Amino acid sequence: MPRRGNLRPMTDYATAGVDAAGAGRGVGALVGVLRTIDTGREQRSLLGSGHYASVLRLSGTTGLVLSTDGVGTKLIVAEEMGRFDTVGIDCIAMNVNDVVCVGADPIALLDYIAVEEARDEVLVEIGRGLKAGAEDAGVEIPGGELAVVPELIRGHPSPSGIDLVGMCVGLVELDSVISGDRVQPGDAIVGLPSSGVHSNGYTLARRALTELDEAPPELGGATVGETLIEPTVIYVRAVRKLLASGLDVRGLAHITGDGLVNLTRLHADVGYRIDSPLPVSPVFELIAARAGVNAAEMWHVFNMGCGFCCVVAPESADQAVALLAERHPGAAVIGEATDRTGLVELPLVELTGRAGDGFSAA
Repeated sequence: MPRRGNLRPMTDYATAGVDAAGAGRGVGALVGVLRTIDTGREQRSLLGSGHYASVLRLSGTTGLVLSTDGVGTKLIVAEEMGRFDTVGIDCIAMNVNDVVCVGADPIALLDYIAVEEARDEVLVEIGRGLKAGAEDAGVEIPGGELAVVPELIRGHPSPSGIDLVGMCVGLVELDSVISGDRVQPGDAIVGLPSSGVHSNGYTLARRALTELDEAPPELGGATVGETLIEPTVIYVRAVRKLLASGLDVRGLAHITGDGLVNLTRLHADVGYRIDSPLPVSPVFELIAARAGVNAAEMWHVFNMGCGFCCVVAPESADQAVALLAERHPGAAVIGEATDRTGLVELPLVELTGRAGDGFSAA
């Protein structure tokens, strides 16, 4: 008998419709062209492509930090549910969580909203989410753009189609930039719990869980729709408090698409062993069961319960956990940096991974 809520067994993200490897090659090709830009003056950029945010040198000792991201196909869940009051939080979170990864203080965000049809009630709901996210992160939204593009966007159902993207600005003192270059083997990795799927992997999640009104026992009384629409956690205030504490913080990583392989985006010649991962959220176990997706693909596509990592000196680990847990209960040391450069090890599920390759059996 077919599993309820599953169209057909799947084995990877590509089968669901997203060729992550192809996207990576495409980004590489695009960046290859952009690197040849000649402005006719000295470059201001301090970090190469691939980190979480860009840092530009301003005058004096201050750096301007920039990042942009969107909500992705989580918006299709919002369209199908007719509920748009939380996706603005996701838009804020996906941007500010990246900006804080270089040690910056996010200060403002501009939003771009593309719609199939401009409807007051939908835009008000999106605005409420943006407001809630902005206040949580401590950022202003001084402006943005609304585009009505029915020829580009068709909703689920029409005319509910939307796209939502943000661009965040932050400030950082140049001598306080955290690139990860100080991470050393033996440093502790502190994981912060996610609220669920966050805003990555929804093409696969939606294929696995098609009945939004279903309330599987695995979800503890919540419906599939309620679980999938749960907004992305904003980690900025806790991380900023950690940075202000005087503890030795050496690397910060937002765990999004590519899962814990995101740790390799830090500028460090180390590897990472996650031997005590945070509890896996029930929604991920349900997706795996319904879609027939193996562990390697799940750990590559999803955050699997850990939405952010702070790499700290070993002697700072206990204090860092206590401080972070004040705002994010469940924060814990999940592993340590190793001397196996570029390798992410997950001993409990017998997987190893590298950037560009995902995870495979150890």
